[in-house]
Amino acid sequence: MNIFGILTMIGGLALFLYGMDVMGGSLSRLSGGKLESILERLTSRRLYAVLLGAMVTAVIQSSSATTVMVVGFVNSGIMHLSQAVGIIMGANVGTTITSWMLSLTGISGDNLFIQMLKPSSFSPILAAIGIILIMTTDENDKKNDVGTILIGFAILMFGMETMSGAVAPLAGNERFTGILTMFSNPILGMAAGALLTAVIQSSSASVGILQALCATGAVGYGTAIPIIMGQNIGTCVTAILSSVGASKNARRASMIHLYFNLIGTVIFMAVFYGLNSVLHFSFLGDSANAVGIAIIHSLFNVGCAVLLFPFAGYLVKLAELTVKDRPEDRETDSAAKRELPTELAALDERFLGNPAFAMELCRNAVNAMAEETKRTICLALDILKEYNEEKAQAVVESEQLIDYYEDILGSYMVKLSGKNLSKADSRSLSILLHCSSDLERISDHAANIRNSAVEMREKRQEFSEGAYEELNVLIQAIRDIVSLTENVFRNRNVEGAKNVEPLEEVIDSLNVSLRQRHIKRLRNGNCTIELGIILEDIITDLERVSDHCSNIAVCLIEVSEDGFDTHEYLDINLKQSDWFMMEVNRLKEIYKLPKNLEKIS
Repeated sequence: MNIFGILTMIGGLALFLYGMDVMGGSLSRLSGGKLESILERLTSRRLYAVLLGAMVTAVIQSSSATTVMVVGFVNSGIMHLSQAVGIIMGANVGTTITSWMLSLTGISGDNLFIQMLKPSSFSPILAAIGIILIMTTDENDKKNDVGTILIGFAILMFGMETMSGAVAPLAGNERFTGILTMFSNPILGMAAGALLTAVIQSSSASVGILQALCATGAVGYGTAIPIIMGQNIGTCVTAILSSVGASKNARRASMIHLYFNLIGTVIFMAVFYGLNSVLHFSFLGDSANAVGIAIIHSLFNVGCAVLLFPFAGYLVKLAELTVKDRPEDRETDSAAKRELPTELAALDERFLGNPAFAMELCRNAVNAMAEETKRTICLALDILKEYNEEKAQAVVESEQLIDYYEDILGSYMVKLSGKNLSKADSRSLSILLHCSSDLERISDHAANIRNSAVEMREKRQEFSEGAYEELNVLIQAIRDIVSLTENVFRNRNVEGAKNVEPLEEVIDSLNVSLRQRHIKRLRNGNCTIELGIILEDIITDLERVSDHCSNIAVCLIEVSEDGFDTHEYLDINLKQSDWFMMEVNRLKEIYKLPKNLEKIS
């Protein structure tokens, strides 16, 4: 092979790895993080965990990515080791799909149907369809992702064909043949496979490279088998590196992955070569092909999963013996569980490598933040009428928790914004960033209302029944607008979000009326200045709460319509519509202040 042949091989390898990365990333975006969310939740039964692990890995085309996610789940405390072991087993099975796709390069025959199955025949067709989809659809369209998948697959197959063609002249090279023969030694072969996979951090890619080398005819099954065994061990490096600096259980998850592959390899090698010493398998001297590599790869991984499935609990115990408990670990883990809600604990930086799934985690966290915000404002409104020390303290704790949500979410989403997000996810991220800020401000106003209630209690002051009746109309409107906003935000209900603004308009009108009535009381000497200031503070905070609810609703609507001019939307698009005025008038009848004006004492 001359220098140009080497360059061709390097170019083919680059295209192969790039195509695999593009296809895997696009498949992950197309799933929108849903598969990974299922993986997070539906792992209570080990068999389900194995099947889910295999399915997710087959879709995202990377057992390493699946295992890294598992390490992140365990590190976050949202998955137990007993659940993780099943997913790890399934990931090893799912990764065999890639080798079967790549085995298509070895198809030969004169039949037209068989010829069309060759990548060199159908890859150009897929590439043409893919580029048409990309050029004729919006980036936000699912068809665009499908087109990118097809392009990635075509590049992957073209790279595979290029590599195979580049190494084919080595078939008669005695030096190259001698090097490959050296790897027929089980120890050296395993070491070579493990090293290659550890360097490129993808067992699927290293198996593909081995399949490409089969084009030389110099790779015998005696050489291929040890290399495949080593590749399964080398793929554990990614998870081990990911667990560095993580919790002890995350390190244990990576050790389960290592022990699973290591024990499976040792058993396979011992049994296979033990039988070979007696039976002398003749096929070991035969030249391997891409299909044969796929068969061996699948038999090993499926066989390991079946063999070790009943002993999954022992794998967990072995990992626990390797990574032992320390007193400081127990204290740290228990403190983390007390402080971090599940949705926040799930925001592990390991998931940033899968932006679609990281977005799903952010949605879950902001939804939980919205629910906590609704709870906080409702607690604050409760103690205005009837003071309760436990509820007052709960408002303080909830407000601090919401601050914590905003700090962690804000940092995480800023990091996520620099990743390769789809247009839809970019819009979602914009919504979450804006709305999380409004949610935090609502909790601040809840804390202010709580402080006003505490001040009234400490000064032994209270509003009269008549004043409460007026204030309760506004309070009920605030409860309703907060509940409505939380519901439409959680469900991303754009149509429902349009109902928030008329209610906010009514609340503004109620605020004006309450202030006017308050001024009359002051003039008539029916209200003290001190209690009047408290009332003014409460009304202002309630008005601000409704304003932030409006911000959230408008953000949902405008981002969905690819626009972001709030004032233009409110003043022109919505408030001048006939529907808006009819809805405002209807709501004014529901939230009507009482006619009697009792004194504030």
